[in-house]
Amino acid sequence: MRPCVCIENHPKPKRVVLTGGPGAGKTAVLELVRQSFCNHIRVLPEAAGIIFGGGFPRGTGAIERRAAQRAIFHVQRALESAADATPAALVLCDRGTVDGYAYWPEGEDFWAAVGTKREDELRRYDTVIHLRSPAAGNGYNQDNPLRIETALEAAAIDERIARAWEGHPRRYVIECTPDFLTKAHRAIALLREEMPACCAQHIGLRASPTPEERAQQRGT
Repeated sequence: MRPCVCIENHPKPKRVVLTGGPGAGKTAVLELVRQSFCNHIRVLPEAAGIIFGGGFPRGTGAIERRAAQRAIFHVQRALESAADATPAALVLCDRGTVDGYAYWPEGEDFWAAVGTKREDELRRYDTVIHLRSPAAGNGYNQDNPLRIETALEAAAIDERIARAWEGHPRRYVIECTPDFLTKAHRAIALLREEMPACCAQHIGLRASPTPEERAQQRGT
């Protein structure tokens, strides 16, 4: 990340979620953030990556899914709490606590199972940026060794993520584009708008979405 010449002490950082179904491009966008933004943005690791990458059993049965999503929920909460103690202006979350709903067994109450309410979890985040998953033959791949979903399964998860975050007052939806960099730059432009002016000036990518793009992306 680039050093920033502005003061180090920011008020409590904004908390922004980058979400989307499998294969949506979150990893690539986060890498662009690391290369392009200043040191006043804190990028959190994905809780699921910590859990599954560390050897937590990953099964498809209901019992295994419940166990994994409970673990992911609490790790995500802990990551966010720790980030609040840093001098960052913005904390960027690779998914948020709300995403667990999309992976919970259908027909069961995820919120009660983790001891919370959906509206309380939505309030934890200032802004939500949802990258949509590509369809089969339109850029979906399984290069990530932790990605086990087919394109159809990824699309179903993506729809559940959309429903989970529905109603958040600052939710932006970025559809797939033939050129992934266009999609990525739209996400970067939205993130740039969340940064303080002193930090935003260091970001060299396109300044902001056009009014037409912002209207298309807004998913309230």
